[in-house]
Amino acid sequence: MATIAVLGTMDTKGEEHAFVANLIRQRGHRVLVIDTGTLDAPKLQPDITRQEIASAAAADLNALVAKMDRGEAVAAMSHGAPIVLASLVAEKRIDGVISLGGGGGTAISTAAMRALPVGFPKVMVSTLASGNTAQYVGVKDIVMFPAVVDVAGINRISRQILTRAAGAICGMVESVPTPGEDKPIIVASMFGNTTDCVQASKRILEDAGYEVLVFHATGTGGRAMESLIESGLVAGVLDITTTEWADELVGGVLGAGPTRCEAAARHGVPAIVAPGCLDMVNFGARETVPAKHADRIFYQHNPQVTLMRTSPEECADLGRILAEKVNLSTAPVTVLLPRKAISVISAPGQKFHDPIADRILFTTLKTYLRKDIELVELDCNINAPEFAKACAEKLLANIAKRKAA
Repeated sequence: MATIAVLGTMDTKGEEHAFVANLIRQRGHRVLVIDTGTLDAPKLQPDITRQEIASAAAADLNALVAKMDRGEAVAAMSHGAPIVLASLVAEKRIDGVISLGGGGGTAISTAAMRALPVGFPKVMVSTLASGNTAQYVGVKDIVMFPAVVDVAGINRISRQILTRAAGAICGMVESVPTPGEDKPIIVASMFGNTTDCVQASKRILEDAGYEVLVFHATGTGGRAMESLIESGLVAGVLDITTTEWADELVGGVLGAGPTRCEAAARHGVPAIVAPGCLDMVNFGARETVPAKHADRIFYQHNPQVTLMRTSPEECADLGRILAEKVNLSTAPVTVLLPRKAISVISAPGQKFHDPIADRILFTTLKTYLRKDIELVELDCNINAPEFAKACAEKLLANIAKRKAA
């Protein structure tokens, strides 16, 4: 028997949460009701009250209610709910969480869910689940369940949706993963254009006794990798594909934010860094590319993805940015440069081959890089076996240095 938190605004969505709570109990599980409402009295009696949630955020609920400022009330609950929910998980008092909501409820409950570990069961039934959910999910494994109709009573549609959602969270808490062999973790960044390099490096690192987790450098992937590094669970970082910085700088669709490449540096995790795929900026279909880029060089990766070659000027900026991020390092780190190509399509004879832009990227990076940081240049392309081998071996050496320090 597991305990599932039913989290939500029990004043406006109490009936619906009660329906889900009863379904969970019918499956033989316990329910812990958490109220984040701030308007009327709760329609479902909570085990953890709204006053307790507000108190966790150091907020005065009575003052918030008196002001009748819904935005401020939602903000307070969005600060308090993560604290309370994370504490419940740490104390092993709950095994999963489910919530139902519209805009405000989704904001509060997903803020709480993002405070929980990856792998902990989380289901959010939301009226916003069919749109862009990146701001609600972040880098965590929140299951966004489309409500289809508004969460406003039990009807022929909501009855089906809520029943399936209750079944989903019950199934998740009942499906406990089998523990595997815990090997030290190395995280790696990869794109289609650096796959051969990462896969070859991964085999060497696995043979050395590490578990290698690969993250797709699509913005979300980079943020997820940085988050895992910050958690303290990572022994080393194979950051071969730093392409997200090209999107961040130029305005592509796969930027990972201004702190990409900082987690390993700031948290003292050994790393290797390479300028993989900094020759490309990602956009959607060709017609979505901003008009200001009309005269640039493009590569149609597929009908939904258009790649734009970074210019020499952009490469100068990228070299400086990458050096500045690496310069933050407090653990052993090595920068590796493949002089012949930084992606499949920047090799000689390929669409993005631009030796001038690449030379500017490398020169600027070397100019700004801290002089005590190891830099290795290889006369090959990024997917060459010798480059992959050098990346893996340098990372293993940096990990050994860190252990010996």
